Amino acid sequence: MAEAVEHAVESGEHLAVQAGTGTGKSLAYLVPAIRHAVAAHTTVVVSTATIALQRQLVDRDLPRLATALADSLGRRPTFAILKGRRNYLCLNRVHGNAPEEPDEGALFDPFAASSLEREVRRVHEWASETETGDRDELVPGVSERAWRQLSVTGNECLGAHRCPVGADCFAEQARNEAGRADIVVTNHALLAIDALDERPVLPEHDMVVIDEAHDLVDRVTNAAGGELSGNAIKQASRKCGRAVDEEVADRLNEAGEGFEFLLGETEPGRLRELPEQLSAALSTVREAATACVSALGPEQREDVEAGSARKLALAPTQEIRDTADRLLAAFDQPEQDRRDVIWVSAENNRAPSLRVAPLGVGGLLRERLFEQRTTVLTSATLALGGSFDTLAAQWGLPPQRETRPATDTATAQEPPSDGSEPSWVGLDVGSPFDYPRSGILYVARHLPKPGRDGLPEAYLDELTELVTAAGGRTLGLFSSMRAARQASEELRQRLSTPVLCQGEDSTSQLVDSFAQDPATSLFGTLSLWQGVDVPGRSLQLVVMDRIPFPRPDDPLASARQQAISARGGNGFITVAGTHAALLLAQGAGRLLRSASDRGVIAILDPRLSTARYGGFLRASLPPFWSTEDPQVVRGALRRLDEAAADR
Repeated sequence: MAEAVEHAVESGEHLAVQAGTGTGKSLAYLVPAIRHAVAAHTTVVVSTATIALQRQLVDRDLPRLATALADSLGRRPTFAILKGRRNYLCLNRVHGNAPEEPDEGALFDPFAASSLEREVRRVHEWASETETGDRDELVPGVSERAWRQLSVTGNECLGAHRCPVGADCFAEQARNEAGRADIVVTNHALLAIDALDERPVLPEHDMVVIDEAHDLVDRVTNAAGGELSGNAIKQASRKCGRAVDEEVADRLNEAGEGFEFLLGETEPGRLRELPEQLSAALSTVREAATACVSALGPEQREDVEAGSARKLALAPTQEIRDTADRLLAAFDQPEQDRRDVIWVSAENNRAPSLRVAPLGVGGLLRERLFEQRTTVLTSATLALGGSFDTLAAQWGLPPQRETRPATDTATAQEPPSDGSEPSWVGLDVGSPFDYPRSGILYVARHLPKPGRDGLPEAYLDELTELVTAAGGRTLGLFSSMRAARQASEELRQRLSTPVLCQGEDSTSQLVDSFAQDPATSLFGTLSLWQGVDVPGRSLQLVVMDRIPFPRPDDPLASARQQAISARGGNGFITVAGTHAALLLAQGAGRLLRSASDRGVIAILDPRLSTARYGGFLRASLPPFWSTEDPQVVRGALRRLDEAAADR
């Protein structure tokens, strides 16, 4: 893998690498990246999807490599971590130079108000101790509403040149440090913002390494999307009320109330056409927001508090105006030509909102990423259905072609071709695990297909038998919290071993408790599919209740599926199949975390064996030894339990 990354550096050819757990993939891309950065006097950006991997790179891998490579490079390589401005404490707000955010939840709830006050006070105390102002270093953390009181977004920032504490600004210090570093570690969201924004937020760089690349499309889609709610509009009007005439701000508030009422009357789901009344309400919101933006005016000579109030009002009001304009413009095109998907979202415990997201992000990634700089994409899960092409198409890359190193040129770059498509190569470096000897894939073919009314009794019986045979030691990955709670409540009555369920404590605390007691089982949903690393005897059985397809009523997934089918492609496999394959592979990856681990992946959904798409999904999983015989798998689990107990 390191040699392939080095070839990508020298040739400029993009690289996608599938590297399983335990291969040391971070070292394989960091060593050639560091050497290139030092030799070429440039910066290499490393982007990850999770905070855990960022911390691993910055706290463990990069310090060790900096020491190990210093002599051969002639100096110690440097590195930095960079996040969005909202992740850093704003000293201007800490010092009281900007108005506090109004919090509706605390206005009418004395307990919520006192809790918020305690959290804000703790952040103030931490402000005098922290050297970075990085929210992730505040342990234990605080709620989003408390952090919002003492931080700003990039658009809300007064600017280092005008801010009275600009010289000490944590966000500016992080940016300056990143500008001097050889390696800059960031996240996919900031990478997407850098690609979308006219003003670069990352330092100048000529190479990007995207780790956890299986999450790239979702993170870029979120960054490129927008949302409009009545509550957001009314909050913006209150901020405007501090800086403009009351009459102008009230117009925005009234527009927000009208929009909120009509949104509540609209059926949740995708909007193929914009209802006339909702269109009129959106136009009113856009006009009222435009009036507020005009009233707030451009930057002017004003005191710090007034300037901060203006910026804090201007940023959300501009976003409301731009989002309303985007929503209205989306329906100007015929449906088959639209690039955005619009839907009404009504999630649990949240007021309805109108949301917009791009139909695809491949064009954006191709133009702003692959055509600009050499890119290495890596993950334990990239080759879906046995091919890199499935994800490559979502990234905006053409189907893979055979490539060979151009060894007869001075720079190792291949001669220019007539095609304008980016050149890339895929590489699967395998895994140190002996999957057929270390794990069993069990598909419960005899069970009925999953339904919509919770877990069938046959599933609960099968789950009980499997967990009993394993002596606990089970991670249950469910497609919904409803199913996870149903399973945990039912099995607590049937088993003599403990069962924990996501939501009963913080996820990190639940995972710690699960890892410490081998008899314990942990049931949960999406965040556990990717976020659990428990090597050893505490985890020997991973159960998945059903193939994790997106919900049939998911507006964005269904719109993408229909668009691909309309062009003659296989929309189901490209969208729903890819989504399920990624999650299945990530879930299966929880089982073997070290070379000595042994265990079973049990999938209760018989469609993995019986449906036509089952072959695609199974080809996305590691090559475990497989069986459909429940007696065989229970016997294997009992033997594993006995062996673990003897250790």
